[in-house]
Amino acid sequence: MNDDDFEDRVRTLRPRLHRYCARMTGSAITGEDVLQDALLKALSARAEGTEVDNLEGWLFRIAHNASLDFLRSGSRHAVVQLTENLEAAAMPEADIVAIGFQTFLRLPELQRCAVILKDVLGHSIEEIADIAGCSGAAAKSALQRGRAALKQLARTEDTRLPLMSEPDRRRMTAFVHLFREGDFDAIRAMLADDVKLELVNRLRLDGREKIAPYFTRYAEVTKWRFAFGAIEGHPAMLVFDGAGSMEQPAHFVLIDWSQDRIAGIRDFLFAPYVLEAVDWARLG
Repeated sequence: MNDDDFEDRVRTLRPRLHRYCARMTGSAITGEDVLQDALLKALSARAEGTEVDNLEGWLFRIAHNASLDFLRSGSRHAVVQLTENLEAAAMPEADIVAIGFQTFLRLPELQRCAVILKDVLGHSIEEIADIAGCSGAAAKSALQRGRAALKQLARTEDTRLPLMSEPDRRRMTAFVHLFREGDFDAIRAMLADDVKLELVNRLRLDGREKIAPYFTRYAEVTKWRFAFGAIEGHPAMLVFDGAGSMEQPAHFVLIDWSQDRIAGIRDFLFAPYVLEAVDWARLG
């Protein structure tokens, strides 16, 4: 497989890989970070001459291990105790896709892995065992237990967005207002000298001068509407398609602040898959 074919396959698989990482880590945003780390590891292994027969399985195995590394580097999460029948069937696809990522985080790691791979992504028991590095019997048992536990959680979970601080709310509200007004000169004046821009799944740029075209392109496009909101409790600018309703954002933008200076911009325009089942709220 040449480099162009490899990149095309990775681009095609990226939304599926993100669905896995987001549910394993309990966050769409963290899932994207973990996915990027996994893809860097895959590129490094490929550069070192690693031969791969099954690219999809290989990438999922790397994403699985990257997710576990992230989880084990942080705090432990409470898991639900099994109280349902071990022969629980899969939930309907529409129901399981709608379950919040934090709910999946309540499952033990192997159960979480098995349910996501089988019921969200359609992998076989044999593929689950290969990705998770366990026996087929262990994968099947984890799937049954995970399904039962997830059904119990889906009935009882009450998702609440964390409260954001008043300074965070104030800064993001002002940022969204300037975007709505098209006052990009005022936004440029707020940029730190070493500001970083990430167009997720597309490019990264550093420095005030290099990111200037970012605002120019937004100024030239009139199709977007902007609102202040929250993504997984983080202050965010929600971006809606001007030709559609305001029921679901098309993408969103996160801002990192250094006091009242913009230190970083993460724009998810080219990563719409991140919005699947994410907890979001329009606040203004």
